[in-house]
Order: sequence, then C-alpha cells, then structure tokens
Amino acid sequence: MSRRSDRQRQALDQRLGHVRVAMESVYHRHNVSAVLRTCEGMGIHHVHLVEGHFKPSRGPTRGAERWLALHHHPSAEHAIAELRAAGFAIWVADFAEPPVPPEAVPLDRPVCLWFGAELVGVSPEARKAADGVVTVPMWGLAQSLNVSVACGMTVRAVAERARLRGPQAMLSEAEKAATFAAWTARDADYRVAPDAEFTEAP
Repeated sequence: MSRRSDRQRQALDQRLGHVRVAMESVYHRHNVSAVLRTCEGMGIHHVHLVEGHFKPSRGPTRGAERWLALHHHPSAEHAIAELRAAGFAIWVADFAEPPVPPEAVPLDRPVCLWFGAELVGVSPEARKAADGVVTVPMWGLAQSLNVSVACGMTVRAVAERARLRGPQAMLSEAEKAATFAAWTARDADYRVAPDAEFTEAP
C-alpha cells in the first residue's frame, strides 16, 4: 500500500462521527475556508453549510474541503431537519442565556455545533431549534470573536472530549470504507502519484 493510502486510512481512523459542525450564512470566504481547515484538522468529517457564499478560498483551506463530507442546505430548516433525522442535538454558538462553555456541552448523544453569520449570529430558526447554547468564556473588553476563531476553540474542546468515548464516537467502519474508496477513485481520476503530498491537487 502506498504512503498516501496509509495516511488516508490513518486520518479516517481518527475521524469523528459523533460531532459535526454547521455554518450558517457566513459570507466571508476566508472565514469559511478557515473553519473548514479547522474541522479537517480536528477530525470533524461532516460539515453542514447553510445558505451564504460557500466557495472556499484556496489559500486558507489548503485543499481541506476535499477531505470533508460537505452538506449544502438552502435553509436553516432544511439543515435542522437533516440533523434531527440523523439523531443530532444542536448547540448554537451564541450569547443567549444560559450558555455553557465548550467543556460542558453534553455528549450523551451526537452533537452538531452551529455557528452563525459574522454580524448577526445564528438565525431565529436555529435558536428556536437549539438544544443549548455554547459560548467561549471571555475576560476582555471586546466581547466577540471572529467566527473562525470561535469555531476553532469550541470544536477542539468538544472533539477532544468526544474522543474519550472511544470507537462509538468515530466514523463507522462502513463509512470509513466508503470514504476511502471515494478518495482512491478521485486520486485515480486525477492520476495522483501514490506518494503525492496532500497539499497538491486534486
């Protein structure tokens, strides 16, 4: 087996199925790209993109979106319905009361961390559907964070706790196999060398 295939399998073995991320109406491409790269780096496999302009900037992602399962939704209601059908709790990043820090988000069921637009935050539909509110504690005078920074801090704390749950928190063997097959087929289509670096196309 090639070095590239080995790395792909190793990455899939670390992919979480118990935690997902949703981004709603995030209009700055740089922020979208930074969030996608964070999710890939933290082992989040499923990312839900709700409305907005979601064409990633190539520089910030360094191709991270190629290794994610991206779900595109025309509305918050559409995304919420899909997440509920899959058994996910929804925790919105917001300042509404009562918030909890990332370290306290319950993980007794699969969870989707939902982030809103840069200026207006999450939509009323997402707030209404939310099972809870997660907020990164802040001690400074500027009581706001860039959405990509807030996502990174929140996702890492939740993802590391989810990993402690063991194999049940990871992707199923069937999904890992299907994803690896898709990656392998894409490499073949693009004639990617067996030992190519992952910053290269496709």
